[in-house]
Amino acid sequence: MLTVKSDLVKTRIPRLPFTEIAGAILGSSYELSVVFVGDTRSAKLNNTYRGKNKPTNILSFPYDETSGEIVIDISLVAREASTLKRSLPSYLGYIFIHGCLHLAGLDHGHIMEDKETHYLHRFDLL
Repeated sequence: MLTVKSDLVKTRIPRLPFTEIAGAILGSSYELSVVFVGDTRSAKLNNTYRGKNKPTNILSFPYDETSGEIVIDISLVAREASTLKRSLPSYLGYIFIHGCLHLAGLDHGHIMEDKETHYLHRFDLL
């Protein structure tokens, strides 16, 4: 089950197969909340949970083995997409996949990068 909350921001959230991506990575019984925020809230959360006083594009919070939450700073993701010369849907898809893989227990490295590439191809997000 996927719950998305986006009324906290003014940026339009692109339509992506969020439910399908989460299901492929985390399983269909995983309960995932996705919250889209702006820079101010992102910076507060990043400072609270990571000790970094700046916005971050994504934070993943596992609650237990079958549930968690992803917080995405859609303003920062949009700026990063522009800087990287990628479309917002493509880059947001990458960021969401990245967060789901963290919830699945993966850390940064080659295995995570390989899985990100796999899911980007699978969901036609390149």
